[in-house]
Amino acid sequence: MWAELLPIGRHPDSGGYRRYAWTPADAECRVWFKEQAEGRGLAYEVDRNGNQWAWLGDPAEGDAVVTGSHLDSVPDGGAFDGPLGVVSAFAALDELRLRNATFDRPLGIVNFGDEEGARFGLACVGSRLASGQLTVEQAHRLTDGDGITLPKAMAAAGYDPDAIGADPERLARIGAFVELHVEQGRALDLSGDQVGIASSIWPHGRWRFDFRGEANHAGTTRLADRRDPMPTYAETVLAARREAELAGAVATFGKISVEPNGVNAIPSLVRGWLDSRAPGQEALDAVLDGITRSAREYADAHGIDLDVTRESFTPVVEFDHALRDELGRLLGRDTGLTVPVLGTGAGHDAGILSGAVPTAMLFVRNPTGVSHSPAESATEDDCVAGVRALADVLEGLTRR
Repeated sequence: MWAELLPIGRHPDSGGYRRYAWTPADAECRVWFKEQAEGRGLAYEVDRNGNQWAWLGDPAEGDAVVTGSHLDSVPDGGAFDGPLGVVSAFAALDELRLRNATFDRPLGIVNFGDEEGARFGLACVGSRLASGQLTVEQAHRLTDGDGITLPKAMAAAGYDPDAIGADPERLARIGAFVELHVEQGRALDLSGDQVGIASSIWPHGRWRFDFRGEANHAGTTRLADRRDPMPTYAETVLAARREAELAGAVATFGKISVEPNGVNAIPSLVRGWLDSRAPGQEALDAVLDGITRSAREYADAHGIDLDVTRESFTPVVEFDHALRDELGRLLGRDTGLTVPVLGTGAGHDAGILSGAVPTAMLFVRNPTGVSHSPAESATEDDCVAGVRALADVLEGLTRR
């Protein structure tokens, strides 16, 4: 499975993946998922929001146990973020069949669409739509860098954009959702454990900073006469680093757009996107307030207009404590070992669904801690340990 999936959407120069929503690479991943499902005799379906499902048993019975993740990527992302959870879901089912396991509850595998938000700028679109956290109107206003709207992209890929929306009946059938994911950090590597359990997801959001100045000639305009938004943006980037360090948080300006974007032209507009995450809401608020305050001070001092727009936000997610404890019990049942419980600063579909469905997460060790990069990795032994852990969890949860 892993070998079949690896070439899809891989860029020959960077070695990273560009599996963006509703593109040919995304379509290839979807074909792969369908083939994996049908090859195992699972009932395959696509919901109104483009999320793919594979079922063992009838989901209409309710109280289903579901696992899976996503197959899309960030720009030039790694091979493991998302796909490891989907591949491991199918592999865990194979393992359970080898064990001759019996299932008292329906078992589902899911591929959520557009989790990374690389194309339209909003993460977890598929799960947000299903859970009602993203309205049809909001979704229809999403556009990519080329001005293509989400509805147009979906239609071009053969899906009905007018059918999207909240799907409470489908979510009501799910009794538990467990997402396996490569760890995005080095906590397991430092502790020497192959697998961990998630405790919570830090609150996090994305904000757009628009710095507006005045375009002019780079060679003939005196420094004193310039309304150049770029230095103000640069000062704001440094402020973000400073405020994050003070709060024990993280803050990143990882995307920038410049107009008119000429080497010999003073910019008229610098637009930067901030991603910030913190252990708690109070710390996140402090970071954003500090960055915004500094940005406005710099802007006022240099005649720059500034607009700050929140594009997305997810509050702290505490995974279902009873389900989390049950995972720990199931994984330690035969070994007597205690599986480490970790917090994470990364968002996931499991976090989005947590308001409607009991959710939990398993992490697989990442020896470097690198993620969202071609250098992202996990050893085969650790991946196999993750599959076996997921199989243990699914076997326990599907027994009434």
